[in-house]
Parts: sequence; C-alpha cells; structure tokens
Amino acid sequence: ASLRRMVYPNFDLVVLDNASTDGSPEALAETYPDLRQLRLEVNRGSSAGYAAGFRWAFENGYDYVLLLNNDIEVEPGMLTELVRVAESDLEVGAVGPKCYFHGDRQRLWSAGGILRFRESVTRERGYGEIDRGQYDRDEEVDYINGCAILIRRAAAEAAGMWDDVFYICVDDADFCTRIKRHGFRCVYAHRAVLYHMVAFTTGGYSPGRNFQFGRSGAIYVRRYAKPWQWLTYLAFSAAAFPIAWLRERRRGNQAAVVAKLKGMRAGLKAEISPPSSLAS
Repeated sequence: ASLRRMVYPNFDLVVLDNASTDGSPEALAETYPDLRQLRLEVNRGSSAGYAAGFRWAFENGYDYVLLLNNDIEVEPGMLTELVRVAESDLEVGAVGPKCYFHGDRQRLWSAGGILRFRESVTRERGYGEIDRGQYDRDEEVDYINGCAILIRRAAAEAAGMWDDVFYICVDDADFCTRIKRHGFRCVYAHRAVLYHMVAFTTGGYSPGRNFQFGRSGAIYVRRYAKPWQWLTYLAFSAAAFPIAWLRERRRGNQAAVVAKLKGMRAGLKAEISPPSSLAS
C-alpha cells in the first residue's frame, strides 16, 4: 500500500513471489487485482528472487530497477528522491534511502553501508542511533543495503547480474563492489525515507540466518580479499566466535554461533563462478 502512494510519476510495481506456499499470491491478487506478479517455482533464496526481478526489469527496457525487501514501508517521496540523486550524475550506479526501524521511527537502521573484511562483512552506518540530522547529506558510501537499492541500467550492464550464489545476505555488497570496480558510485540519498521491519526475512540471530550470513561473507572474502584482508578476516573471526559463544550460552543459543562457523566453512568450499551478464 505504501508503494502505491509513491508520488514519482512513472514507475511500475511488480511483486516477485519466491515460491510462496502460504497463499500470499492469492491474497495479493484479491486485494490488488491489477498487480503484476512474477512467480518462481522453486525458492532458492532471496538472492535468486532478486536476480529474477533484476533480469526481468532490464530485459523489459526499464532505465532503473528498485529492488525492495518484503518487510518495508516507504514515504511517498522516496522514489522521487532516489531518482533525483541518480540523475544528478551518470556515474551514480546505485542509490539507497535513509532507513529507520519500523517500530521506532526516529531510530536509524541504516544511513548507507560500510564494508570491511571481518567475520561480518557488512555494517550499517548509524545503526541504532537516534536521528538528530547527523547523516543529513547525500554522500558516497561503500554499499547500498539490498532492503532498498535503486540500480541504474548502465551499471547493471557493466557489472553483470545480481548473483544468486549468495542465497541470502551480502549479495548487495557483492553487487555494489562490482559496479564500483566498473567506475560507478554508490550514493546515500538522505531525503529518501524508508521504514524497515528488520529480520522478518532472515530470522534474527538464529542458526539458519547465521549459517547463510557466514557462508555469504566467506564467499565475498574469497572473491575480493587481498592477502592482508584475509588476515583481518581470519583474525576477527577467531576473536569473535569465543565472545559470541559466551554471550549466546547465557541465552541457550550456542547453536547459532556454531551455525555461523559452519556457514563460513561452507562458503570457503562453495563453487563460485563469475556472475553472468545481462545478455547471457
């Protein structure tokens, strides 16, 4: 409903249904009879869903694709502000909004992303801070979080497909790293506003989420890390796991820590190949 209230004059709204089994497509069709839905037969993770929507948009001639999570609400002017920033410079390949926690609309969830070679590759700027205007400027950032990322067609043509090897998590960091290596920039648009319910899809600090996050992080490190960055990644991982184990032991949630370690091992062993191009 909030997406339909966006005031940008020229956009199409499409729902990518990732093999839902709970009646979601039927419920949406009943509530919004004119809504376009693309349905996948098999759920291969949110990255595969994003990849399918990404390809569909650009194969159908759109200048931009705005990929969105399923647990967000937006202000009416969000898309207008994202496009304004994108159109300000042809080198802007991806743009993201200021994101608040859905349940606390003065508390920031993300004001653009930070990349580092640690056990958790990504970090959100401003996470948990009360918004006092400290991020009220449009500026270049390391990456745009995939909860809402506007992508320019030329950047996608240069860098290739959204890569479904990640299953979930870190796929946004991977795509942004690739477009930056092709001369494009990732920019945070502070006047574009979104509210994120957070962890509805990934499940919080759970074994399933942690396995995928560990796996995806390891794949990212394999793809991009230089030798000294490998050392940073391994050192921080070695230090973080005992701390996390002790913390989660008090909660009876040690399985989530073990799952992340197993995910990292799986990511280090996974078969990965270069992302396919939009033309393939």
